[in-house]
Amino acid sequence: MVIAILGVLVGAITWAIVSFNRFVAQRQVLENSWANVETELSRRHELIPALVETVRGYATHESDTLREVTEARTGAAGVSGGPEAHRSVENVLTAALRHLFAVSETYPELQASAAFLDLQHELITTEDRLQAARRLFNGNVREYNRRVESIPSILIAKVARFSKRSYFEAEPSVTEVPSARKTD
Repeated sequence: MVIAILGVLVGAITWAIVSFNRFVAQRQVLENSWANVETELSRRHELIPALVETVRGYATHESDTLREVTEARTGAAGVSGGPEAHRSVENVLTAALRHLFAVSETYPELQASAAFLDLQHELITTEDRLQAARRLFNGNVREYNRRVESIPSILIAKVARFSKRSYFEAEPSVTEVPSARKTD
């Protein structure tokens, strides 16, 4: 009888240790995948000033649009933290970039500019990489949250204070603008 109780106790302790270690590993995966998202966001933020300057050279009457993009980029670049902190400012930036690309359609000489086309293509590539990093991060969040809410690992999650994480939900990317895909 004592051996059976001891076996159950050892099994429970072993399970608790393994479960805790899996939570730690998943937390590290989440942090790594969020770092990948932040890398792509930074790359996106770095491209925007050059894009704005290129458009400014052709679209002199669009100062409000250019200011909107610049302010949105400044706001987005200044944010730190997790998905919750980035969500709204990145959505504002995406909307401003969509508006910029929509305005650029009215300037044929801008659409023919090699510098603009190169920057547009680079931004589209970055947007695609950002969406891939976001999907990976959200998949990792889904798996982590599933464990946090599932029996029996919920017991370890509560004791060790592993809590649910937020997804990084963003507006459709700038690549959703029809004119942006013309460069492919």
